Amino acid sequence: MKIINNPLKKDWIQILQRPTKTVDDIENTVNQIFDDVQKNGDKAVDKYTALFDGVSLENKLVSSDEIQEAIALISNDLKNAINLAKENITQFHKAQKTNKVFVETTNGVECWQEKRPIQKVGLYIPGGTAPLFSTVLMLAIPAQIAGCKEIVLCSPPNKEGKIHPAILYAANLCGVTKIIKVGGIQAIAGYTFGTEIIPQVYKIFGPGNQFVTVAKQLSTKHGVAIDMPAGPSELLVVADDSANASYVASDLLSQAEHGADSQVILVSTSKELINEVEKEIKMQLAVLPRVEIAEKAIVNSKSIFVENDEIALELINEYGPEHFIVCTKNNDFYVDNIENAGSVFIGNYTPESAGDYASGTNHTLPTNGFSKSYSGVNLDSFTKSITFQKITKEGIQTIGNAIELMAAAEGLDAHKNAVSIRLKDLK
Repeated sequence: MKIINNPLKKDWIQILQRPTKTVDDIENTVNQIFDDVQKNGDKAVDKYTALFDGVSLENKLVSSDEIQEAIALISNDLKNAINLAKENITQFHKAQKTNKVFVETTNGVECWQEKRPIQKVGLYIPGGTAPLFSTVLMLAIPAQIAGCKEIVLCSPPNKEGKIHPAILYAANLCGVTKIIKVGGIQAIAGYTFGTEIIPQVYKIFGPGNQFVTVAKQLSTKHGVAIDMPAGPSELLVVADDSANASYVASDLLSQAEHGADSQVILVSTSKELINEVEKEIKMQLAVLPRVEIAEKAIVNSKSIFVENDEIALELINEYGPEHFIVCTKNNDFYVDNIENAGSVFIGNYTPESAGDYASGTNHTLPTNGFSKSYSGVNLDSFTKSITFQKITKEGIQTIGNAIELMAAAEGLDAHKNAVSIRLKDLK
C-alpha cells in the first residue's frame, strides 16, 4: 500500500480516485450487446454466453432436478451457516416494515401513503472467481418479505454449464421463482428487454464488475430501475494506536481479495499503526489462496496519515466509502458525524465480513462514492410508495379557492375549472 503523509486538501480528489475504467471505455461494448439482445433475444444471449463464459447451453433455465442435486451437494454445516444468516437477515429486514402514514391535512381532506411491492425484480449474482451465494440472501430475502411476485435470478454458468450449488441452495431457500444461467452484460440486457427465457423486469438488483455496472446504468435509459451503481468492492478503515494492527490488516485484505479492481484505504492519526499494519499485510498476504488478486488490489490501495480526527472525518466523507470500519479511541465522534458511507462497522470485534454474511445488515452497497447520494439495499428498495387522497364536500370548499388562485396564477385554466365546477354545484 502506498503511504501518504498529511496530504493537502487540494490533492484529496486525486489521491482518493478509484482504480476503475471510465464509462467511455466500456459503454461502446455494452451498447453493442444491448442492441444485439434487443433485436435477437435468446440467440444473442447464447452467443455472448459462449463468448464470455466459454460454454454453450441447450437450456438456460435451472431445473428442479438441478436444485435437488445442489441441495444434496451442500454440507450440513454450510446449510446451518446459511440458515443462521437467513434468520438474522430476515429479522433485520422485517423490522424495516413501516405502517401506513395517514394525515387529515385539513377538515375533509384525507391524505395517506402506503407501500406496494415491485411486482417483477431481477437479481444478478456474480459468478467469476467467487460464487456470491451470500448476495442471494441479501437480495431474495427482502424481495420475499416485501411481497414481490416474480423474483428472477441470473448468474453466469461455469465451464460445465452449472451454477454453484450454494447459489442454487440459497435461491431455493429464499423463494426465488426462476433461476437462469446467464451472466454479464447479456443478463442485464435480457432483464431490460425480455427474451423468450429471461423475463423483462421492473427493477434490477445486484453487484457486478464494471461492465455489469455500466449495463445496469444503461438499462435505466430503457425504463428499468436499478438498485444503485454498485461496482468493484471497497473498504476504508479509520484506526489509531488503540486498534489491533492484525485485525485492521485482515479487514483490508478481506476486501482486497474480492478482485484486482477493488480498493482498500487506511486512514490513521498514528504513523506507528500504519507501519504495523503494513507488516501484518505482508505476513497475512503471503498465506492467502487468492494472493495474486489481493496483491493487485493492494497496489491500488493507500495508507493515509492525518494529524487529527477532524481532518480524517472530512477526508472520509469526501471519499464516501462503501464499507467503513471505525477502530479508534473516539468511535462516537465518527459514528455521530459520518455523512457518506454505505455501511459502518464499529470497534475491534466488528469485522466487515460480518456484514457480508450473517450479522443481518445488507451487503449490497453503493460504491465509487455513490454513498453520497444512494442508500444500500433495504426493504424499501423492493417497494414503492403510493399516495392516496380523499376529499369531502367540506374539504373541497375549504381548499378549493386556494387551488383556483394558484392554478390561475400558473395560467392553467382547466386546472382551475376542475375545482370551480365542483364549487359551483355545492353553492
